[in-house]
Amino acid sequence: MQTIERIALVTDFGGTGPYVGQMKLRLSQLLSRKGGAKAHPWAFALRNRNRNRNMAMSRFLPGRRLAAVAQGGSSLDRIGGRPWRHLPRLPVIDLVSDLAPFRPDLAAYLLPALVRDMPARTLYLCVVDPGVGGARAALAVEADGNWYVGPDNGLLALAARRARRARVLRVDWRPERLSNSFHGRDLFAPIAAMLCEGRLPACTEIDQGALIGSDWPHELAKVIYADGYGNLITGLRACGLDRGTRLRVGEREIASARTFCAAPTGQAFWYENSFGLVELAVNQGHAGRVLGLDPGAPVALVP
Repeated sequence: MQTIERIALVTDFGGTGPYVGQMKLRLSQLLSRKGGAKAHPWAFALRNRNRNRNMAMSRFLPGRRLAAVAQGGSSLDRIGGRPWRHLPRLPVIDLVSDLAPFRPDLAAYLLPALVRDMPARTLYLCVVDPGVGGARAALAVEADGNWYVGPDNGLLALAARRARRARVLRVDWRPERLSNSFHGRDLFAPIAAMLCEGRLPACTEIDQGALIGSDWPHELAKVIYADGYGNLITGLRACGLDRGTRLRVGEREIASARTFCAAPTGQAFWYENSFGLVELAVNQGHAGRVLGLDPGAPVALVP
C-alpha cells in the first residue's frame, strides 16, 4: 500500500465551522501518535461553495498543534501567512471561522466548549475584535497546558475562568509596524509565533479579575452560534438540565430529544450537542428560520 501524504476533507458542513476544525485537530492528534507527521498530514483541503472562510487560528507548541478562532469574513491565509512561514512543520488548523461578527460576548461561551475534548499543548489564536485599534489590551493566557492569544474584550475570559490552572499575561510588546485595523495579522499572529518558538514577549502578569468579562455570568441563556444547517448553539451547558426541561424561545416552548432522529421531521427540539452545550434544532429543517432566532437571541427555561 502506498504511503498517504495528505488528507483532503470534502464535506457538506457549510463553511469552516467547529465540526471541520475539531476533525482536523483530532486527526492531527491521532496521526502524530503514529508517526504520520513525516508524511505531511497537515495539507488539508476543504472544498466548500457555500461560505467565505473566517479567521480562527491556533498553533501547536513545539511538536504539537495550533488552532485558530475568529469571526466571519477574514481568511486564515491573510491573518496567518507571514508569521508562520518560518515554522513550516507547525500544523495550523482552521478550528472555527464563522463566529458571529463583532460579538466576543457570545464567542466567549463557545470557546471553552470547543476546547474541552481537544488535544493539549495547542495554541488558540482568537480574533473577534470589534475594538481593533482602540485601547483594549492584547492577552496571552496559559490555561491547562494550552495558550490563548487574543484581545482583552471578554473573548478569553471564560476559557481562563473555567481552567483548573490559568495565568493571564497582558502583552506589552508591539511590532515596529502595526496597522490600525488588522491586529490579527500584525499583533496577535506574531505573539502566537513567538510563543510557539518558546519565546515570551514583553508582558505583565495580571489578575483574572482584571479581565474584561470577569463579571459575566458563568453560563449564557442566549444563542451564541448558528451553523450552516441553521442549528442554534446556546451558552447553556446541558449537564445542568434535566431531559424533561422545556425551553421558551420567542412565543414557543420546545422539549428535548436525544438527537435528530428521535424527533419527528420538521419538529423543533433541544438536545445536548457534541460540545456539551444546549443546542436548538429542527429535524431536517432550519431552526434559525423556524424559530426566528439569530445569535444573541435570548432563550429561557420554562419554570
